[in-house]
Amino acid sequence: MSVQEQAQEQASAAAGAKVFPGSDSRRYNYFEPKGRKATHYEDVTVDVQPDPERYLLQDWIIAFGDGTPTYSKSWTALRCEDWHRFRAPDQEWERSHYQRQSTIVGMIQNVVDNARRAGAPQRFDKAWVTVLQDHVGAFKHAEYGLGTALMRAQRYGFTQMVNNATLTNASYKLRFAQDLTLYLAEIGGDIPGFDADSGKKHWLEDPVWQPCREAVEHIRAAEDFLEQGFAVNAVFEPLVGELFRSGFVMQAAAAQNDFSTPAVVSAAEADYERNLANTVELLAMLTRDPTHGEANRAILQGWFARHSALAVRAALHLQPVWSQPRVKVARFAEAFERARNRVAAIGREIGIDAELPALPQDTAAITALPDAAAAAE
Repeated sequence: MSVQEQAQEQASAAAGAKVFPGSDSRRYNYFEPKGRKATHYEDVTVDVQPDPERYLLQDWIIAFGDGTPTYSKSWTALRCEDWHRFRAPDQEWERSHYQRQSTIVGMIQNVVDNARRAGAPQRFDKAWVTVLQDHVGAFKHAEYGLGTALMRAQRYGFTQMVNNATLTNASYKLRFAQDLTLYLAEIGGDIPGFDADSGKKHWLEDPVWQPCREAVEHIRAAEDFLEQGFAVNAVFEPLVGELFRSGFVMQAAAAQNDFSTPAVVSAAEADYERNLANTVELLAMLTRDPTHGEANRAILQGWFARHSALAVRAALHLQPVWSQPRVKVARFAEAFERARNRVAAIGREIGIDAELPALPQDTAAITALPDAAAAAE
């Protein structure tokens, strides 16, 4: 081949005209993996979302009408030297997420079918049936509200890794809200007089649930997408969600002849462990950022003060629900203490102070707590 022919070949834009180093490899190698080798999760997630600071040399090719780019770092008050460092511990991407959701739905359906086949719902204690229709039925609305908040939040992350973790979090919440809706509807068909609409009425009108509803609505109203994720997983979930699911439903159900409800609820507890791990990993990365760490900690501390005031009030107002089962095996004071320790431990992992006061000795003082909205300001 002549020098002229070689020069023409190298200048050609035709596909395959030039062989690049690593072009025959089936693994991407243009990013720095977290471990020694890139995982499948990293291969299909890292840099899927464009970033002018990395490979989008022509800058953003589209923007909003006011000039805001397709993705903007200004959409959160938190700052980071390199958002691309974050990797979700659960390493969940589209295919693995669908697989896990499908497995959970199949497991729950098997539990419900077997329980109904054995006539289990008819043997539930009558007082417990009231708890299921009124309060578990109300709680599904909290799950749905948090799911829709996170569904909006997932659009605003600066990297695909952040958005994936937020979106799967939203998906798990929405699925669990649907799990409870379908479960109560199915067992309700086997229980004479079961009111499937009672949960919605209690969510909207029962004083026991109004502080919880207020806390959820404040999360939905937050304009910072990372504030929403923080408030859901680091504050509301341990103080209200996990408190109600693990501290009440899963402990009390068996003593009421109910062995199916804990199996349904247990799926949400496993979901939360994954979502919490992702949240802690991201926020800890931000509080340890060499440039912005101190400022990020101050912002998170402010968010914690606002949302913990709402969540604690919501938790304390749920106390009467613990008294409603005929056979009482769970104590609210013990459940709240575990929740208080849990949120403090989460705070330590993130790098903020999340210590909260112990439960008031005088339970009558709960009704005299200051208005949560005012406390949150």
